[in-house]
Amino acid sequence: MSVFRRLRPKPTVLRRLRAASFTVAVALLTAGCRFAVLDPKGPIAAREKELILISTGLMLIVVVPVIVMTIAFAFWYRASNTRAKSLPDWARSDAIEAVVWGVPLLIVIVLGSLAWTTTHALDPYRPLAGDDKTLVIDVVALDWKWLFVYPAQNVAAVNEVALPVGTPVRFEITSDSVMNSFFIPGLAGQIYAMAGMRTELGVIADEAGSFDGLSANYSGAGFSGMKFKALAMSRADFDAWIGKVQQAGRPLDAAAYAELAKPSSNNAVAYYAPGSPALLQSLVDKYRNAPPPAHPGG
Repeated sequence: MSVFRRLRPKPTVLRRLRAASFTVAVALLTAGCRFAVLDPKGPIAAREKELILISTGLMLIVVVPVIVMTIAFAFWYRASNTRAKSLPDWARSDAIEAVVWGVPLLIVIVLGSLAWTTTHALDPYRPLAGDDKTLVIDVVALDWKWLFVYPAQNVAAVNEVALPVGTPVRFEITSDSVMNSFFIPGLAGQIYAMAGMRTELGVIADEAGSFDGLSANYSGAGFSGMKFKALAMSRADFDAWIGKVQQAGRPLDAAAYAELAKPSSNNAVAYYAPGSPALLQSLVDKYRNAPPPAHPGG
């Protein structure tokens, strides 16, 4: 036994090891996290952040007291505490029953009311008010890349989308493959892209910047590389970007699209001009009376 006592770490050492382990764990969990959802750059994302914080705060009303009481009860009723008294004949407390049932009930009522109002306020199909005319951008989810088509400007781009600051933008979204999810955390929440269907998402960028976009729904082997950049810029810079695409792009004809639609991941940015403005509707019609394609390789 004396040998084991000598080998057993001292309490101070154990505390330091636990503290170090906790610090390392937190560092690993948060490494590389930018928390774009909590750093919104548009009114839609700002409202969603507000909803997240309010909902989290309401739920913590129940969670925090339970955690505190669990620790306090375990400490007070430990075996070595001779002052702690048990009440074996105690069976009921109306005050405790009222708190246990009443507080969660009130939280559910508030959360339900909040969900009802914000669901309508943040409806992705709801038109956004703005000083400029709404810019329409078609979005096509492919394996494993994003194609953006500007019908009015007659250009297209792969894994890069540009939008003017302060201008309402309506993304019209579909898929030419399995179901996917279109997500720009800094500007708005996610919305699904499905073959044979057209979904919509409205956004406004409040300031210039480059925002990460991604696929938020697993769609196969190349899913992790299905990322893009959303570039918010001034109107003059946006017009210049359109001009650059028109100069650098090649036509998005049937042959070019067939090659683009082949499965590939981590694709570089590519430009097309003309950009096939009718592509999205043709893809929706393609699957309207046919099943969506089987995913290559499962």
